[in-house]
Formats: sequence, structure tokens, C-alpha cells
Amino acid sequence: METFLQVLANGLMLGALFAIVSIGLTLIFGIVKVVNFAHGEFLMIGMYLTFVVTGWLGIHPLYTIVIVAPLLFLAGAATQRFIIQPLMSARDDHIQIFATVGLSTALINLALLIFGADIANTPSGGLRTPVEIGPVRVLSGQLFILIAAIALVIGLRLFLQKTQTGRAIRAVAQNRAAAQLMGINVNRIYVLTFGIGAACVGLAATLIAPLYPTSPNIGTYFVLTAFVVVVLGGLGSIGGAFVGAMVIGLIDSFSGFYIGSDLREVAVFGVFLLILILKPSGLFGKSLNLSHVSP
Repeated sequence: METFLQVLANGLMLGALFAIVSIGLTLIFGIVKVVNFAHGEFLMIGMYLTFVVTGWLGIHPLYTIVIVAPLLFLAGAATQRFIIQPLMSARDDHIQIFATVGLSTALINLALLIFGADIANTPSGGLRTPVEIGPVRVLSGQLFILIAAIALVIGLRLFLQKTQTGRAIRAVAQNRAAAQLMGINVNRIYVLTFGIGAACVGLAATLIAPLYPTSPNIGTYFVLTAFVVVVLGGLGSIGGAFVGAMVIGLIDSFSGFYIGSDLREVAVFGVFLLILILKPSGLFGKSLNLSHVSP
């Protein structure tokens, strides 16, 4: 029984990790209707910023969020304003996707130019300390990620439902033309939303950097699963991304322990494909045309 509970706890911690990476991605798609293939590279940038700021200022890696998240917000807003927005009127939606793919490649090579291919290790700041909760043991950093993921979901939902800006964002997501007729600056909302989505991944970066080594390709490791989570939960659904991440985390953990670590991805993508066959819109999504989101 203790083994089962430990595997369950590992799955929940892994799911929280996937969730905090995926929330910004699903927010951007839900509002801007653009799949950001540079999302993993924003995470990579945030992890390198956490590494640099922690070493430069000598502060705890969690404190770097006050620097990393605003910088990622500006990076996301600039991406929307100067790369995506000029392409919004293009007849072929895939042009916007190709733009983010190009940005992804550029950021990876920029990281290689600045930091090289060597791995950067952010000081753990005690976040790798084991914490015993009854019969299970997890890392303190994993608990922070779980708490942050739950708080992020609740905070974003309250922001979107209770604030004037949030209601404007929801209006744009529901009907862009009607929102414009009501006096909402749609382009400004798109820039703001992309910035918020990037800031969310900045939060994820500050929490992940102390637990994982940073390299120019680290974003690829996380973003593939993040896309699975977002589509599984329902593109554009923040709560769906959280639930989808938990499902993927549990499948990964249990299949890795009871079936074999080399078959974890087979189990994850097998269940993912099965759910898409039975419910193409995902667990909490609306009708979905998958041809719109593939390059």
C-alpha cells in the first residue's frame, strides 16, 4: 500500500509540473487562437534567467520570480506585437504557427551562442530537500510547484471572471468582431494575453530551474508533454489543462512503475489518442478542428 501511495504522490507531483508549464500555453491559444511553438523556449529563457539572477544577486531562486516573470511578460507581449500581430490578417493561419516555430529555433541558437551547450545548474535553495507526508516522500520544490499550479489556476479564473480586463479578454475569446463593436481594443487584449501567458511560464521556470538542469534544449523536453496536456484538457480551458496534466502525470507514474520506464510514453500517448478518438475536443474543450493546430 505504501508503494502505491508513493507512486500516486509521484504522479500528482509530476502532473503539477506539467500543469504549471501548460497553463500559459492554453491561455494563449484560448484567447489569441495561436499555438505558440516557442512556449518551451520561453521556459528555457526563464530558467536561464533564474540561473543568472540567482548567481548574480545571490538570492534564493524563488525570489527571482519578481524579475523573471515581468521580463517574460515583456518578451511575450513583444512577440505578439511584433511577430504574431502583423500576421493575424494572413489568409493562412499556419503562417502564425510557422512564425513561432522560427522563433523557437532562433531562441535555441541564441542560447547556444550565449551559454554554450553546457548544462547550467541553478542552486537548489533547499528545494530538493525530501519532505515526508505520512508514508510518502516528495521534494519540497515539488510541493511548491503543486501549490503554485493550484494558485495559478484559481488566480487566472478569478481574474478572467471578476475583473473588467478579464471580462474583456473573455469577450474577445468568444467573439472578436462583437468585442470590437463594444469598444474593446482587440489587438491590445492579444498583446496583454500573450504577455500573461509568457509570465505564467516565467513562474514555472523559477520553480523548475532549481530541480532540473538547464540547457538550450530543455524546453523541448517539457513542451511536447505540455501540448498533449493542453489538447487532452481541451484547447483554451485552464481548468482542463490542470486536470489533463494530472491525468498525464498519473499515467506516466503508474505505467513507469508497473509496466516499465521504457513504456511510459507509449502509455501516455496511447491514452491520449484513445481520448481524442472518443472525444476529439478533449476533456473540457469545445468542438476542435485539429488541422488548425498542426504545422
